[in-house]
Amino acid sequence: MSHFFRRIFEIIRDIPRWLRPGLGVKRWLLFVMGGITLLGLGIAVILIDIYRTDTSDPAVLTFLSYASLRFLPRLLRAMIFGGLGVMLIVYGMYKLNRSLLRPFLQPGSDVVTTLAEFQRLNRGPRIVAIGGGHGLSTLLRGLKTRTRNLTAVVTVADDGGSSGRLRESFGILPPGDIRNCLAALSNDEAMLTQLFQYRFSGSPDLDGHSFGNLFITALADITGSFESAVVESGRVLSVNGRVLPSTLHNVKLVASMELPHTLNEVRVEGESKIPEMAGRVRRVWLEPDDAPAFPPVIKELLTADVIVVGPGSLYTSILPNLLVRDLLDGLHASRALKVYVCNIATQAGETDSFTCYDHVRALEGHVGDSLFDVILCNDNYEGDLGASSVWVRADEKTLSDERTYTADLVDNAHSWRHDSAKLAQAILNVFNQRVTQTG
Repeated sequence: MSHFFRRIFEIIRDIPRWLRPGLGVKRWLLFVMGGITLLGLGIAVILIDIYRTDTSDPAVLTFLSYASLRFLPRLLRAMIFGGLGVMLIVYGMYKLNRSLLRPFLQPGSDVVTTLAEFQRLNRGPRIVAIGGGHGLSTLLRGLKTRTRNLTAVVTVADDGGSSGRLRESFGILPPGDIRNCLAALSNDEAMLTQLFQYRFSGSPDLDGHSFGNLFITALADITGSFESAVVESGRVLSVNGRVLPSTLHNVKLVASMELPHTLNEVRVEGESKIPEMAGRVRRVWLEPDDAPAFPPVIKELLTADVIVVGPGSLYTSILPNLLVRDLLDGLHASRALKVYVCNIATQAGETDSFTCYDHVRALEGHVGDSLFDVILCNDNYEGDLGASSVWVRADEKTLSDERTYTADLVDNAHSWRHDSAKLAQAILNVFNQRVTQTG
């Protein structure tokens, strides 16, 4: 019994948390209270009617007298019944919510915290992130803590590693980047995500394949479509958002590259071969070049509040998405805030010695000028990048561009990477500034 009253005290103590704005609880609590009050009035009418009609029965009179505490002052009776009623209502609602939400509660969390977090994320801005590779995964890992309204648009031009082998063997779109994004958006960062990212070794047939790639491939065969396989994989991982391929067509990335010490240009086919080719990328395109965008992607672009392009490999992760014509048209037509996130370090074989300005110039050379409203660049150049990379600096040309926004975006543990929390915060800062200016 002491445990019961202690628990009641704890629940009543937490009542102010339940009454905070935005939880969507107070209106329904009023409905419950109103319903209980009407039910109580109905029971009271029946008891009063019995009392009036059976006044000749001493047993009935005695029972009603004790049941209604008529021997106590009226105010004290009201306080006792009211207090007991509130305790029972609160405790019953708490236990009901625990029973209903138990399958969705994280270990160690309570109903109020879970509900408050859900509502906070649900009110977050609609963000579409476009790219591929580890850069996009890093971005998503930070944004998922700020909004549930999150969509990742991923390139399907990958032809290397496990994805390339599955693409060649089964004719499936490359699942690698999509797998990484699903893992980044997962609400279960423990066993399921580790399993999805697990890579086999030792067996000639399975060596290099990740479990997630094989899982998506199997689901594509079972469901009959690649997009359904991605959706079902998202349900398994309980992802906070959506992951969409930029196109469902089997496209190939092709580059025209200038060889070193000569003006000759060569044609290089395949996303995985471009960084391996010793030379400077002049232009990239898709074959076929008329592959339509995945329709849900266009819908997300047109309804977004923020569209983030990058970070990631400029020519092999970002541009393969933007070279899908319908997607690019949707990007131009969208009224969302469009942010380009520049890389922190150069990438060997793609952007050797590039500055922020070089990245933007190469990007807009392919997709047109003035596409982006904000150019987000890192301004922290402390740390070790290794021998193959240098800092992508915000040079004078970049800083003279009124669209440029700089911030410390470096992951202190891995200087060549973005810090997911810093990056998400910078993007939300830019968005909030725009809301304030236009509001």
